[in-house]
Amino acid sequence: MLVPVALAIFCSRMDEVPMEVNYLVINLTLASVAAYIQCALIAEEKEKNTLRGLMLSPATIPEILSGKTLVTLLITIITILLCMTFTGYQPANMTLISAAVLLSAIFYVIFGTMLGMLIRSVVDASVLLLPIILVFGFGNMMTPMIEMYPFLSFLEYLPSFQLLELAVKVEEGKGFSGVYLEFLVIGVWFLLTVFLTVLVYKKREVDN
Repeated sequence: MLVPVALAIFCSRMDEVPMEVNYLVINLTLASVAAYIQCALIAEEKEKNTLRGLMLSPATIPEILSGKTLVTLLITIITILLCMTFTGYQPANMTLISAAVLLSAIFYVIFGTMLGMLIRSVVDASVLLLPIILVFGFGNMMTPMIEMYPFLSFLEYLPSFQLLELAVKVEEGKGFSGVYLEFLVIGVWFLLTVFLTVLVYKKREVDN
């Protein structure tokens, strides 16, 4: 949590914080707080075999997964709000931006849940999440590289890129009709991750 907050405090010294910097901080928070913390929590429960006990309990998959994600989601939202306070970011349309950031946060938390069930330990989480934090958290900084190497253009469909693109359009005065494609891409990431997480969960239920 301290990394994005420290970055936000450092960036607050600028006379005017650019949109790209605001979303560098927000995307870093989503990757390093939502995904990493959730992945580490699930990995720790696997190590202690408490997750296995939950899987064998009468609780349903939505009950277990929602219960395991709410705390991380709350921590993520608090961190983002704190960072926005330091950088002075005030969206032109708070409703649209809040919905997009919340959807992205839920995606990252579920993504972290899936990764946590795939790895063996908290140490593995630290190793695995480092490249993910670099790609998803600092992905917006790869724009010059994408322009130089067109084959990397697929990176523009990452949730981090879509969130920034959405925010730029909102600042231009566009409403939901102007940003629905960005919402759609983030939503597809969300649904795909939910589907894969449930598959992994069901597989872990029957693993010896």
